[in-house]
Amino acid sequence: MARKEELVRMWKRTLDYLYNQRPAFERQGADGYKPGLETSLALDKLYKEPHRRYRIIHIAGTNGKGSVAHMLASCLQSCGYRVGLFTSPHLIDFRERIRVNGKKVSRNYVTQWVSDFQKKKLGGIVPSFFEIISTMAFDYFAWRNVNVAVIETGLGGRLDSTNIITPDLSIITNIGLEHQQFLGDTIEQIAHEKAGIIKHGKPVIVGRADGTVRDVISSEAKRLYSEVRFATDKPEVIGHRHTETTLQLKTANYGTIDCDLTGDYQVENVNTVLCALNILKRLKYRIKTDAVQHGLAHVVENTGLMGRWMKLGEAPTVICDSAHNPPGMEQAMKQLNSMPANKLHMIIGFMGDKDVTSMLKLMPADATYYFTQAQTTRSMKATDAQKLAADTAGLKGNSFNNVKDALEAARNAAGAEDLIYVGGSMYVLAELLTAIGYDDHLD
Repeated sequence: MARKEELVRMWKRTLDYLYNQRPAFERQGADGYKPGLETSLALDKLYKEPHRRYRIIHIAGTNGKGSVAHMLASCLQSCGYRVGLFTSPHLIDFRERIRVNGKKVSRNYVTQWVSDFQKKKLGGIVPSFFEIISTMAFDYFAWRNVNVAVIETGLGGRLDSTNIITPDLSIITNIGLEHQQFLGDTIEQIAHEKAGIIKHGKPVIVGRADGTVRDVISSEAKRLYSEVRFATDKPEVIGHRHTETTLQLKTANYGTIDCDLTGDYQVENVNTVLCALNILKRLKYRIKTDAVQHGLAHVVENTGLMGRWMKLGEAPTVICDSAHNPPGMEQAMKQLNSMPANKLHMIIGFMGDKDVTSMLKLMPADATYYFTQAQTTRSMKATDAQKLAADTAGLKGNSFNNVKDALEAARNAAGAEDLIYVGGSMYVLAELLTAIGYDDHLD
């Protein structure tokens, strides 16, 4: 028992060190944002450039990059590759960010790595949380001898800590207005930042881009002599429908696929993944149709992905989703409004630096609302969300200081034929999953 307690204390000290090196953007917002590649390059050199020891696919975008990363990792894993997966943020456990074939990095590895890192002579370098964990992920993947790593950017692209890599393929899922205080005030400026992951002579797949966004990405690809393909020009997904438990997709070259991620927005993401796999085939990756079908049917099992149109209960139905900006919320609300339910109960909370007003205006007026907040300094207070919702969108409901209390109130009020939706922020989802004990069975 004493040994177990000491391991718990060591793990807590490790996480405290990581989060407090410099405030992490995810927790602190603007104060934790540190653009530029100088520190990442210095740390990479310190660890002998571990990312050069395996193949890489690099993913950026406004929405869908996490889903695309997990889908692609699942497909490659099913094709027989040892696959590293680096994503952010985590929902319950820090180790969700760094996986090999779906298995999270061990607490022992993280603790030992951080202990060794603290002993290194950094020569005046003051790295951020994300710079440290990006380096940790690259080093871990080399240690585990992965064949390929799927790397998701943290924020933006051009100046993101992960952008020291040279991938076989870059993927940009889509572009929307987000993080304007860091990436630019216009959609074109944001597109330029995301297009910063395109590398000289390396192909890039774009999930969806129209008008000036398409022009910006095309121009950057041309400048770098990189082939660019837009997944919507010659789509792989040519039809879809919902079964009781899956999203069934008819495809041009991969047969019928039953995907275990059932959000309508996953149609676009699957199309992006399949178009990316076509390029990887040409790059001599071993891509087999039956393995792709299996990979997309077992994304959650293979990778541990959570929070994407995730069903958590029945009678009443409880759905949680990770949509946290206006483009994502628009897609989520379209699907929500199509679902049968006697009454709709909305448990919502937001980060204060998001375009909350636009999201509120997309939400159904005839629902009962339970405004809440995640326990992080970036969160908008539940009472502020309640007032903003009433003033700007005419949405009515009560406020709750935490997600657990909001869920309890919604469940007490809901009938068996009702539907409870939880969303607005990844951090609300994280606290929801913890509140219902979803993490009890996780390793």
